[in-house]
Order: sequence, then structure tokens, then C-alpha cells
Amino acid sequence: MRRLLRFCGFLFSFGTILAVALGGAAFGYVWLISRDLPDSSTLQDYQPPVMTRVHASDGALLAEYERERRLYLPIQAVPKRVINAFVSAEDKNFWEHGGLDLTGIARAGWFYVQNYGRGRRPQGASTITQQVAKNFLLTNEVSVNRKIKEALLALKIEKTYSKDKILELYLNEIYLGIGAYGIAAASLLYFDKSVHELTIAEAAYLAALPKGPALLHPFRQRDRAIERRNWVIDRMVENGYVKAEDGEKAKKEPLNVTSRPSGAHVFAAEFFAEDVRREIFEKYGEKGLYEGGLSVRATLDPKMQVMARKAFAAGLVNYDEQQGWRGAVTKIDISGDWGVKLAEVKSLSDVGWKMAVVLETGDQAARVGFQPGREIGGAVLREREVGIAKSASCRSKASNGRRRRAGRKRARRSPRYRRCSSRAT
Repeated sequence: MRRLLRFCGFLFSFGTILAVALGGAAFGYVWLISRDLPDSSTLQDYQPPVMTRVHASDGALLAEYERERRLYLPIQAVPKRVINAFVSAEDKNFWEHGGLDLTGIARAGWFYVQNYGRGRRPQGASTITQQVAKNFLLTNEVSVNRKIKEALLALKIEKTYSKDKILELYLNEIYLGIGAYGIAAASLLYFDKSVHELTIAEAAYLAALPKGPALLHPFRQRDRAIERRNWVIDRMVENGYVKAEDGEKAKKEPLNVTSRPSGAHVFAAEFFAEDVRREIFEKYGEKGLYEGGLSVRATLDPKMQVMARKAFAAGLVNYDEQQGWRGAVTKIDISGDWGVKLAEVKSLSDVGWKMAVVLETGDQAARVGFQPGREIGGAVLREREVGIAKSASCRSKASNGRRRRAGRKRARRSPRYRRCSSRAT
């Protein structure tokens, strides 16, 4: 019995010494790492690169120039709906913890143990504060050293800055896909509206994106994107930010992403916008143009510009008709999906003309397919638009009938084939 007691005492003593030694080693290791931490005070003077925006004389947006599509938005200007969506998706205990979510860490650890050896990706436990520490002060290196530095910096940031300041930094810095940095730019690029106009479903979709914008692409990964968006909506309901009935209604909404043009936003103002860009570059330099967040008011009158453009296009059409048929621009193989092949053919889109390929011909008409547009990511749209172009003789009979009924009218000269109707397939 004495031997057993002595053995237990030995194990206890050895365990205690080992625990103290390991604890001391861990403390020393953390202390050494803490001596090499980046200075978190730089966050106070954070000035991100912000896009320059050029406006027409009436205030309409003319053009944007940037390296990173970002509009900085103070936290006071961010709607509660958007804040609640991101907190629900990324860090539900954000308002309570001091930089580290111990409950989340324990949950992630238990998940890792349960799924060890199954090849499943470990569950993340980083708080919003930790993400700020990583995005602003550290690298994306996957290592124990970086995670310890991230945790130490998160604790330090929480003691130095308010929750609102931390959230402001986070919401303006995160990358949300298709070139958008921060929620203000993402709201414009995905939905062509300000953050104040976002619905519950739209705010939830943006909040879902930080985990992997490419994996939740609104066109290429549409089903996965909607699934993740609905998960965020459920978390908003669970946290009491959204009523259950409103959440269910939001989950039934389609994911309507509106592509926003990246060039000149006023019709036919591309060349004018380029002149403005060059002048800004000469006055303020490259950094001022692409990172300075300048707001420029130009002299262009959009209404006059549209009128001039229409007159110019009408003159071109008239001139082109006078030259007669000059043959096809090129030839393509129309077997299979002709839309993808036609999308690669360069067209005069700035004139307002639309490229088309002849799919079938007959005695009186031809069936043509029109050049499809492209998604935000550059992929060719799936929808195919076709039309019927009637021959000159077919049009002459129709126009003669109209003339007999309505008297003599001057017939407009037109090319041999003219589009009469169209439909999407």
C-alpha cells in the first residue's frame, strides 16, 4: 500500500513539475513572440486607397478610377441591418468578448477532434478583431506563430480601440469579390445601390462573402451562394436581429445581382472621361488619381451628350446604308453553341450596333442570332437572343400595302435585311 502511495505521489510530483515546465516554456515562447509584434497604433491613422469619382455637371456619376474599388464609410453611416448581418455571420459574440472568443475556440477544437482524419476543413474561430489584426498588421501565413501574434494583437486592439472603430476598420477593408473592397463598394458593384437601400437578403449575401467570394460567386456558384446567404439570415433570426417571418420571406427572395458598369457611366462619355483622367493624372499624380479618393465635378452635360451621340449614330447609319452591302465581318462555325463563338468577335458596341450571325436563310427572311452579353466575372451569358430579318422584297410588299391604305409616304431606305422581331431562347 505504501509503495502504491509513493508511486502516486511520484506521478503527482512529476506531473506538477512537467506542467510547470511546459507552462513556463509556453509563457517564454509567447513572451518572445510578443516582443516582435507590429505597432497596433498605426490603425488610428489608417488611410486606405480610395477610388476617385468623376461626376458630370448635373451630379451623375461619370467615371471611377482605382486600384482597389473602395469607398470608405464611417461606422455611423453603416445601417444596423448591415452591421447585424456581418456580426451574425462572422462573430456573433463580437459585442461581448475582449478580442478572443473562448467559446468559439472550444467549439472549433471539439469540431476538429470529431472530424480528425476525415479530410474536412477545420472550423474557424477567428473573431472580427483577430481578422482586423491579420488583415492590417500581419500576413496570411499559416503557422502557429502567426496565430499567436494574431491573438495577442487582438487583445491589444480591444484595449486600445472601441468596438465601433474595430468594426469600421473591418467593414471597410475586407475583400468581397469582383474587385470590391469594403461594404460600400460591394453594395454598388453587386446591387447598384447604396448600403442604406440593401434588403435583409442582400445584406446577408454580402455578409456571407468574406469566407470565400469566389466560392459564392452569384453566377458561377449560385446555389451555394443562396445556401450560404440563407444560413446568414437564419443566424440573424437566431440572434434576434430579424423577425422569424421576415427571415423566411427574405430566404425566398431570388439572388438578383445587378451588374454595374466599370467604364464611363454616362452614355457615350468614354472619350471625355479619358481626357478628365489624364488631366487629373497631370495635376495630382498616379497616387492621387488611383488612391486619393478625389471627387471631381466635370463640365459635361449628359442630356446634350446623349443628343449629340444620337445625331452622330444616325449619321453613321445613314452613311453605312448608302455604301450598300460590303460582306460579312467574319465567318464562324454555328454548330453547337454559336453564342460563345460570336461573343469573341469584336463589334462596334460604342456606336450602338449589335453584332449578329445568320443561322438560317429562306426566300423571304433570315433567322439571325445576336451577340450575347457577359457576366460580371467575364463569362458569356447563357441567354441567346434571335431575330427574324425580312428581305427587301418582303418589306416592299408590306410597305406597298400600307401606302395603298394611308396614301403616299416616303419610304425609308434600308439594307437588304432588316430586323423585324426578336425573341430570347
